[in-house]
Amino acid sequence: MAKKALIVGIDYYQKYKNLSGAVNDAEAVASTLKRNGDRTKNFGIKLLTSSSEDDKLSSNTLRKHIKELFESKKETVLFYFAGHGHVENSGGFILASNNQKGHEGVSLNDVLIFANQSKATNKIIILDCCHSGITGSLRDFDDKALLAEGMTILTASSEEQYATEIDGSGVFTTLLVDALNGGAANLVGQITPGSVYAHIDQSLGEWDQRPIFKTNVQYFISLKNVKPTISLKNLKRIVKLFKTKTAEFQLDPSYEHTSKSMIPKHSKKFHVLQRYNRVNLVVPVNAIHMYDAAMESKSCKLTALGQHYWNLVNKGSI
Repeated sequence: MAKKALIVGIDYYQKYKNLSGAVNDAEAVASTLKRNGDRTKNFGIKLLTSSSEDDKLSSNTLRKHIKELFESKKETVLFYFAGHGHVENSGGFILASNNQKGHEGVSLNDVLIFANQSKATNKIIILDCCHSGITGSLRDFDDKALLAEGMTILTASSEEQYATEIDGSGVFTTLLVDALNGGAANLVGQITPGSVYAHIDQSLGEWDQRPIFKTNVQYFISLKNVKPTISLKNLKRIVKLFKTKTAEFQLDPSYEHTSKSMIPKHSKKFHVLQRYNRVNLVVPVNAIHMYDAAMESKSCKLTALGQHYWNLVNKGSI
């Protein structure tokens, strides 16, 4: 399997206040990353959780598993953590069950070093903990983000902010899971780190905790694939229906299946155009609905989004 993920959720802390949603969050992320929308295998998951003294997770164990994850030569490795975070002058830390003081946790500088040294092509770090936005900014280097190629970091909050839990789940992870379940999918069903961040960012108000996104990649990989809103076969027809991205497609009553003058081959094309319209690829020109454009012998044209996908199909990128 080309994708591997370490998912950690810690509710139980010997010294710090126990949490109520970190384990739930970790289990939800593990479940949604394990398979694609069509139930094919996606990530190979290792899930570590702590809910009580009986299954407490030490910082040594946590650090060991993080190091092992990033030593993998898989195409994509992903580390997710939900639990307590800590920040002080020496940097940021993620806390394990046994930590008595914040600096006893796993250093985020160490996590970054493990990831930067990883031979995996794509390294992704997702943190749902307080002060997690410090990740990727080493104070010894004047706060310049030090990310190796292929690195992406997504955090629940900035360095100064707390990560909020509501009704037994983190606000950030609730939006993350929603994004991974299809909320952040593009038209062909791909969910990328960038689209996940955009989904979370747009869902939070200006006075809420603010997610942080840092990356050094040449292109975004797909974290998960779900059912596309339009079939790939129909999407690729866009360059045949529109000879150029600014061309208009002329309609007439023969395209509308309820019309007495309907022509079957025209009706099939119009069916595809109507699908484009539903996903904002096409709009009627000087008409309210596609039906009106056909019956009134008007035309339709590509939207800005439609032109974007026309370019992708035309270049062979889809």
